[in-house]
Amino acid sequence: MLHLSVNRRRFLTGAAAGAAALSLRPGLSYAVEGDTLFVRAASDIEILDPAFQNGLLEEEIGRCLFVSLNRLDDMRTGVHLRPYAARSLNQTSPTEIAFELNDWLVWTGDFGPVTAEDVKYSFERVANPANGSAWAYAFDALREVEVTGTRTGIIHLKAPSAPFPATSLPYYMGHIVCKKAVEAAGGKFTTEVPASAGPYLIDKWVPKQSVALTLNPAWKGEPPAFPRVQFQIITDDEAAALAYESRATHYSRISLNTLSIYKDKLPERTTLIQHSGNRFAWIAININNPKLADPKVRRAIQYAIDVGQIMDGSYSGLAAPATGVVPPALIGHREAILYPTDAAKSQALLAEAGVSGLSLELAAMNDKTSQLTCQIIQALLGSVGITVDIKPYDEGVYWTLGDKSAGDTWKTLDLVLMNFAGGVDPSENLTWFRPKQIGIYNWSQFDSPEFEALYNEGMAQTDPDKRGAIYRKMQDLMEESGGFVFITHETFAAVARQGLEPCILADGYVDVTRFRKD
Repeated sequence: MLHLSVNRRRFLTGAAAGAAALSLRPGLSYAVEGDTLFVRAASDIEILDPAFQNGLLEEEIGRCLFVSLNRLDDMRTGVHLRPYAARSLNQTSPTEIAFELNDWLVWTGDFGPVTAEDVKYSFERVANPANGSAWAYAFDALREVEVTGTRTGIIHLKAPSAPFPATSLPYYMGHIVCKKAVEAAGGKFTTEVPASAGPYLIDKWVPKQSVALTLNPAWKGEPPAFPRVQFQIITDDEAAALAYESRATHYSRISLNTLSIYKDKLPERTTLIQHSGNRFAWIAININNPKLADPKVRRAIQYAIDVGQIMDGSYSGLAAPATGVVPPALIGHREAILYPTDAAKSQALLAEAGVSGLSLELAAMNDKTSQLTCQIIQALLGSVGITVDIKPYDEGVYWTLGDKSAGDTWKTLDLVLMNFAGGVDPSENLTWFRPKQIGIYNWSQFDSPEFEALYNEGMAQTDPDKRGAIYRKMQDLMEESGGFVFITHETFAAVARQGLEPCILADGYVDVTRFRKD
């Protein structure tokens, strides 16, 4: 058995890498005082355009700059949708959603009021395959947005879609952009936002250090509790914990290693937040790689990997092995995997395939949890005769590996340790493995017409029991392909200063516009 641990000394050694973050806000008191909210960010910004953004900090800042027709509440209160940019939002038929925008919403830069034409442009721009948005899947059900007045319109769907209001409208791909401003900017933008209508504006961006926001004077909605927000960019989890302990942030997401430490001794005047998360991790096995083309070899890899050891070594025993990509809280969760750990079966399958001396590369991001997981996988596969070469990558490079628009690396990948934010509906977790996602986010190159047909059936099905059966079958197909080893749905953990009530969404990202002082 392989056992790995990270002790307090190693924790502090790694955290020293975040020393620069501590100088950004020295002397912050334990209490939440003043007009500025300081929040840890796990990445920098690259693209703020909702149609093309990558996620992480871009999503969190996007919620400050833009508005959506509706929005979800804090994940700890359950799945509740509330109108936001929409004054009213009503499902008038199984395929029609009527909306009316608030009459006080205006664009910056003298672009006038937010209109139904802006909503139409925003949604159809993402949905249009010619624009190459990775988030087009969210509008697969969309036929068109009909403009019925300056601020009124009707969203027409191709067919009934049970998850659409919760999975497409409140997320970043549902953020409304200004048609006139975006077209004037050439049809898309990166970090220079041509016009926005949300509660905040970007005041100052220091790349790789911080992003500061200030109130939008034209905002007439519910005022945020903090006139200023500063995201401190601290990519290393251990450095983020040290920054919090040094009072450089009011709120910070933490690793499970840090959670295990804080369970024994919590920093003073701190609220510990722990919740069953929707973020899921798995190993993608490239089905089309010649070394992995034999299903027996892929099945051998599945049998060889003891996920329980990963839970102990990488997640400090604070997470549970996954049975698929749908977590226990959602319909479609499976009770068990099809191919549990069995090293003897793994070795027998390799022998049947006539394979010996197999050497594979395992790509992963270079954060500590990922690298610990890779080391455990390396040892487990090594015990059945498979040599694993770990390839760590910075986040920016990592996400180009399986992207066909960035070159041909996607064709030659062996194994990849992957990690995605989940959603409030199982369709959000399953959409990434459809055939159309090959060369985008389906890095296993899992190509199943049956999977695609079931996905479309599940989207139109309104009976929860029938939907659940559909989604369990889809995960069976994934595992049967030999292209996946499911690892975990990561436990969400964060810390906040006492007196601060954060708003945490289902994907683990925060909405700082709804942070409150207690």
